[in-house]
This record gives sequence, structure tokens and C-alpha cells, in this order.
Amino acid sequence: MQSISPSPSKTLKSLISDHKPQIRQKILGPNHTARIRVVQCIYRPDSANFSGGVGSNRHDWQSSCAILASKVVSQQQETEKSGNSEITAVNGHKTLDLVPIENLPKPLTIMDLSPAPMHGSQLRVAYQGVPGAYSEAAAGKAYPKCEAIPCDQFEVAFQAVELWIADRAVLPVENSLGGSIHRNYDLLLRHRLHIVGEVQLPVHHCLLALPGVRKEYLNRVISHPQALAQCELTLTKLGLNVCREAVDDTAGAAEFVAANNLRDTAAIASARAADLYGLQILADGIQDDSGNVTRFVMLAREPIIPRTDRPFKTSIVFAHDKGTSVLFKVLSAFAFRNISLTKIESRPHRNRPIRLVDDANVGTAKHFEYMFYIDFEASMAEVRAQNALAEVQEFTSFLRVLGSYPMDMTPWSPPRGD
Repeated sequence: MQSISPSPSKTLKSLISDHKPQIRQKILGPNHTARIRVVQCIYRPDSANFSGGVGSNRHDWQSSCAILASKVVSQQQETEKSGNSEITAVNGHKTLDLVPIENLPKPLTIMDLSPAPMHGSQLRVAYQGVPGAYSEAAAGKAYPKCEAIPCDQFEVAFQAVELWIADRAVLPVENSLGGSIHRNYDLLLRHRLHIVGEVQLPVHHCLLALPGVRKEYLNRVISHPQALAQCELTLTKLGLNVCREAVDDTAGAAEFVAANNLRDTAAIASARAADLYGLQILADGIQDDSGNVTRFVMLAREPIIPRTDRPFKTSIVFAHDKGTSVLFKVLSAFAFRNISLTKIESRPHRNRPIRLVDDANVGTAKHFEYMFYIDFEASMAEVRAQNALAEVQEFTSFLRVLGSYPMDMTPWSPPRGD
């Protein structure tokens, strides 16, 4: 039986005219606007399948291909000249404006992801001050192989960790002579960082001046306010009844004297600051009390997992709205479970500093509204600590765990000769 096949011309015409509209649109596009640059005719009819002559059928088929190709090219040129060319979008990309493959971003590999740093190694630790500050020494004690990053303000140190510029921040919170650093307690509440450790650093103050300067030439002593207060008696004994001026940090005071060549001004800072800024030590160990220790805490974006294999400390902050008698109930929750409190600090509530006892808009019976910061010796992994906080939460309107972290058990002894 002889097979009958449509003529090549009929096949091409059927692709353009006789088929469904969506297929016709796919080939020529809406309004018969061309979408392709070159039309290749790869269909080759077998001479045995045609009833007519081979030459005439092939000639008709090739002529149809040539006519179609010429129309496609001419229509595309007219469209480009008119400036109204329509480009079919495929997955949000224009088919004629694809990004070159060599310009595409390469996918991340496992080698691009840096592993989590080991404890104390390759960590970036932010601190307030300049090189030579006691906070830098605390960072080195907590993480001996870290990269210390100086910040001009405590707020900047917090933000450096929050923005992933640093891995940790070191923050002084209290001094054995000067007491609590209230500014930093407020920052602990304002930011969402977690306490992951603590360091107790002995503070050894020195009186620094430019080389060749004698104490008799001094008219001013500059340093951090806490350092000035910690050396007040010793400065008087040295006969330095001169002006005291406060600056942001101790090492910054040494840097200021050196940078401005101030021959009538001395700074109170560390011995390392004298080496860094080329100053001489006029007097060593000028703190009024040899047992001068500052406590620093280390902050991170994520808390650490509390454990029970070593001594832990937990820091919390809470507020209450039922009067001062609630504080007794909160403290009883710890005392009943034999949990020792190492610190309790109160700060006025910023959002509600004044409470009216009679709940009236006017009156004279008023008292301050406080936030309370408490450190206690227990890990949050212990059941007694969990039960204590569950009871505390019943009496408070706000409760937040600032961190549960290992205690600093480094042995300490006063310097010899004191």
C-alpha cells in the first residue's frame, strides 16, 4: 500500500496557519512579531513518500523555508527599528537579555563558610577605649588569642557584636572601689546581647607624663572619672593639688597627652599605655587601695548552654508593679533554695520613674520605680535555679535572664609590699 504524506509546503503552512492559535503565537509571537533570529529547516522528506516528483516537491519545500525565513528577519528588523520590541520573559528573565554565564555569582561552597572559632582563638572582641585600656587587657585575659577591636563608646561595642563586626564584647560592670558602672547596666537592658562569661582584672594605676617632665611642672591630671576617684588620696600625698579632668578612658588620656605634647599634664593609665605612647612613669601603683579589682563581662549574640560541672553564675533583671514588699518575696525565693546572691543593683525605671502610692494623678505620696539587677551563684541547668525563677516570675511584671555563665575562679592576691 502506498503511503500518502502531505506535501512539505502543506506541513509548514499547517504549522503557521492550520494549527492552534497558541502554537502559532509561540512561533511568530503576538501580532505575528518574530521571536527568533534564524529559522532552520531540518525536515528532509523522503522521495518515496511523495506522489509527485522529488525535485518539484523539494523545490517547493525549500522555497517555503526561504520565504518564511526572510519574513521573520524582516519583521524582526522592523520591530527593532520601531522600538516596541516585545521580549518573552522566561522565569522573570528576558530571553534576549540574559546575563552572561561568566558574570553570574558563584554558589557558596563549604570552603566559603568559616568554621566556628575555638574558645579564645580567632575571636574578634570589641572593647571601649584605645589600645592600652584595661578593657583590652580583660579581653586578652578572657580570650588570649583574640583580635581586640577598640571602640570609642560602649554603645559602639554593643553594636559591633550585633552587626557581626565582632564576635564578643568586653564590658566593665563594677569596680571594687568605684562601685557599679550604671551606664553599662542600662545598656545591658537596652540591647539583646547575652552574658557568656566574666573576668576579674586587678587594676594597677600609674602616673604618666612626657619624658623629662617632673611632678613639679604639672598643672593638670586627666583620666577616666573612676580612675581619678580611685587615686584621689595618693595624688594628694604626692603633693599634686592640681586640676583633675575626666576623659572617656585611661589609655585615651595617655594618648591625648602624647599626641598633643602636653608637658604640663599627666595621665592616670596602665604601664602598657606608657609603653605604647612613649610616656614615662612618674609614680607606679598610685591606686588608694591595693585590692582594686574591676569585674568585666563578656557579651555574645547567642547564650551559651549552662552546665553543672563547674561553678556558674546567672544574671537577671526584673521589675515589679505591686510595691516594695515584692522585693522581699523575690529574695525569699532564692534564700529558701539556698542560692547565694553575689550582687543586687537597682536602677530607676526609665519608662515609669515615679509611682503614685494613691494611684491619683496628683499627690505627695510618691516613690521611685526601680529595675533590679541580681547575680546569683547557680546555673540555669540546676532545678533549684529554674524553680526560683519560676517563683520570681509570679511576683514580677518583667523578668529577663541576661546570661548564665562560668564564674571567674582565677586566684588573686594583692601585690607584694602593699
